[in-house]
Amino acid sequence: MPPSVSEFVAEDHVAHFVRELVRTELDVSAIHESYGVSRGQPPYHPTMMVALLLYAYTQGIYSSRRISRACEQRLDFMAVTGMQKPDFRTVSDFRKRHLSELEELFLQVLLLCRQAGLVSLGHVALDGSKVHANASRRKSIQYKNFEKVEQKLKAKVRAAMANAERADGAEDEEHGDQREDHLPAWVGKAQLRIEKLRAAKKELEDRAATEEAKREASTSETRLKKDGTPRKKSGPKTAKGATRTRNKMQYNFTDPESRIMRTPLGFEQSYNAQIVVDRDNQIIVSRGLSDSSDDQASLPPMLEQLLSNVGEPDEFSADAGYNAEANLALLAQRGIKAFVPVASPHHGTSVPRTPHRGEMAERMLKPNAKDRYRLRSSTVEPVFGQIKHARGFRQFLLRGAVKVRAEWTLICTAHNILKLARA
Repeated sequence: MPPSVSEFVAEDHVAHFVRELVRTELDVSAIHESYGVSRGQPPYHPTMMVALLLYAYTQGIYSSRRISRACEQRLDFMAVTGMQKPDFRTVSDFRKRHLSELEELFLQVLLLCRQAGLVSLGHVALDGSKVHANASRRKSIQYKNFEKVEQKLKAKVRAAMANAERADGAEDEEHGDQREDHLPAWVGKAQLRIEKLRAAKKELEDRAATEEAKREASTSETRLKKDGTPRKKSGPKTAKGATRTRNKMQYNFTDPESRIMRTPLGFEQSYNAQIVVDRDNQIIVSRGLSDSSDDQASLPPMLEQLLSNVGEPDEFSADAGYNAEANLALLAQRGIKAFVPVASPHHGTSVPRTPHRGEMAERMLKPNAKDRYRLRSSTVEPVFGQIKHARGFRQFLLRGAVKVRAEWTLICTAHNILKLARA
């Protein structure tokens, strides 16, 4: 008798765990229902394809071509697929078609982790990490250079049109009314690029106006003097300063929703990936994605998702990048004991001039608070290390914030599956 796929790898191998988890525990009915029966069933069973994707992500294999190759060469992948060998296009199309349904599996896996006793909510930590986008910063143009690029393209088009008119005149004398087309093919592309430049310029102007409104709102917080009286609010930013800020903004034509951010390797086109991790077993209980290098705006949605997913934690920690008066007020309103330093520990702490920041500064001066804050180093930071270094995820494959957010959710789901498998 031929060997069974269950004999390809050891009985306790994670390949069997992922296959059975998807087959018996996860609800993938939404994917099944997307295939109509009138034209036949899909060539590969959706449940198998979901198990294949999740298992590949647990093994640090993300490219559809590498996944397809693994189905042909690796016994553990054969144990998941039952020796079926979908090609890379099938894997890629399945992932793109069902991104939203795959994203919903995160909560199902998280609830299974909680049922297994892996989520205690004694202490959770929030952190973000810059992950390279599927785009090069060389494809970005600063707002102040848009006019210059557009004028160069217009000059090229005008020169091509003038040359065409001269050539037409010469040929009319030689051939009469015979029509000839002398415009080079790139003229149409140049005109299309001009239209794209104008659309990108308008988008940057709208983005600059939105960010300026947010900045004015954030600076409107009531600050206190040393004697406790309110300080005079600073006036609105000058038009010259707003224009200077807008001129520095950049637009990337490969992935317009990504941003240039500072990373350990320098400035790169990136997204800001966010996670909240439970301390006891390093389970990701909340995940998100931001197009801003500033972490402050990420705390409210990450906290709301945490409360919705698993409930209220006993303690919450985050680094100084999340320290904002509104964020600390939200944590206090929820009754969550938080540890969020007001400044980098390397530069000391100073008592700020806002109520909740002042209260947090006093709390962080206590020895016990510093010990609780240090738990971050064994809670959330190692998870980024496992994802980016152990499993080699350092760049997104998809483009656009919606798709990238779903891809990041798949990464977080795979992380929790591995934790669940080893429990």
